[in-house]
Amino acid sequence: MTKVLPVAELTAEAYPKVKRNPDFKVLDSADLKYFHSILSDDEIIESQSPEELASFNQDWMKKYRGQSNLILLPKSTEKVSKIIKYCNDNKLAVVPQGGNTDLVGASVPVFDEIVLSLRNMNKVRDFDPVSGTFKCDAGVVMRDAHQFLHDHDHIFPLDLPSRNNCQVGGVVSTNAGGLNLLRYGSLHGNVLGLEVVLPNGEIISNINALRKDNTGYDLKQLFIGAEGTIGVITGVSILAAAKPKALNAIFLGIDSFSTVQKLFVKAKSELSEILSAFEFMDRGSIECTIEYLKGMPFPLKNRHNFYVLIETSGSNKIHDDEKLTSFLSSALESKLVPEGIMAKDKADYDRLWTWRKSVATACNSYGGMYKYDMSLQLKDLYSVCEAVTKRLNAAGLIGDAPKPIVKSVGYGHVGDGNIHLNIAVREFTKQIENLLEPFVYEYIASKKGSISAEHGVGFHKKGHLHYSRSDIEIRFMKDIKHHYDPNGILNPYKYI
Repeated sequence: MTKVLPVAELTAEAYPKVKRNPDFKVLDSADLKYFHSILSDDEIIESQSPEELASFNQDWMKKYRGQSNLILLPKSTEKVSKIIKYCNDNKLAVVPQGGNTDLVGASVPVFDEIVLSLRNMNKVRDFDPVSGTFKCDAGVVMRDAHQFLHDHDHIFPLDLPSRNNCQVGGVVSTNAGGLNLLRYGSLHGNVLGLEVVLPNGEIISNINALRKDNTGYDLKQLFIGAEGTIGVITGVSILAAAKPKALNAIFLGIDSFSTVQKLFVKAKSELSEILSAFEFMDRGSIECTIEYLKGMPFPLKNRHNFYVLIETSGSNKIHDDEKLTSFLSSALESKLVPEGIMAKDKADYDRLWTWRKSVATACNSYGGMYKYDMSLQLKDLYSVCEAVTKRLNAAGLIGDAPKPIVKSVGYGHVGDGNIHLNIAVREFTKQIENLLEPFVYEYIASKKGSISAEHGVGFHKKGHLHYSRSDIEIRFMKDIKHHYDPNGILNPYKYI
């Protein structure tokens, strides 16, 4: 029986070198009185025991845990403004929080920061079916945004395995990448406008922006991916895509990563305009998922070193299915792919995607995981997983209990050059962490890659940006942070 960790170790104890900023005020009765004066009872959760607020204090991976005693859940942008202005005037530190599905410790406190949850701001504001412009509160759950747009013959241009919990404002604030970036691009291109509360309480908004507007600096870009460090996103305007009339997928077993690359070239050439996702998983990630899904029939008969899921989406099912069938037949006949299966219907399509979407949860189910999200040139994409696994094996840490590591696995988005490295563990230890860092970052730097492709920086990667960014770029980031948030109250101890 594997050990499941009920709560994470306090971040302050796990990382004793990080000290609470003495400039920040400790919450007192006068502060509580003010918050109660502007918020209703269902907009405040307070407790003298941070453990009672574990769902807000602890991250999804059970790696980081703060000590907040106060959760504020305002229902309007105006209330967010009043909260932030008061906190800035009184130097109370604040952590903006969406669905708390963040993977780098960005959405939970480090010490006793106030948690500002956006989950009560969950209304769709407007939708224009002609232009596809979708406007909503930041706290709208992505699942609900998808459903609303689906009912209006459109789709949200981003999908994540965490769609049932993550919020629109949170994914914009973290610049999440997701499963369909290959087809629809990044949020930097799809977000049309934002409503943001600045650290001094001012509200800046271009939520009614047009798709083309060339009048000066594009200020919204500063807040996309800023992880709540220079403003709190309260509203989003985004360009929704027309809903595909046909979706299909194939699931393939492949023997080498070099073949994965060849198959990607073939898919781009032969599927071109209908290709919407090209995902890969290594053998270890699928083995974890098979164990996690407990008895769900695996779609292929044999085991392979790598697996690929290809999705197509278009406007003509007969045309798309013919192209996908021809692609699969050609790949099998040429021996490029030893085994593959095509979804027969929507239920089968969903089952194939389950094997990809469940990998992270499966890896986390043993007790926790160390997770790295990186960009590399495609030829180097899987090499970081091989290097890390070799290093951990040499230390004798991977295997059956009582060894702390269950598996070291890799999977990700081939179309985006984005690899996810998951080290599934029974427990977190400094020995493992010291073997991983800075080794992983140094390896990525040696290949001219990025240490964060889509998960962001947060607490996990603060202090490591120099592996991917120049000194002048980091200085610019610090200048921006200081300009917008001179008191440093927004999401402290993170990012830069």
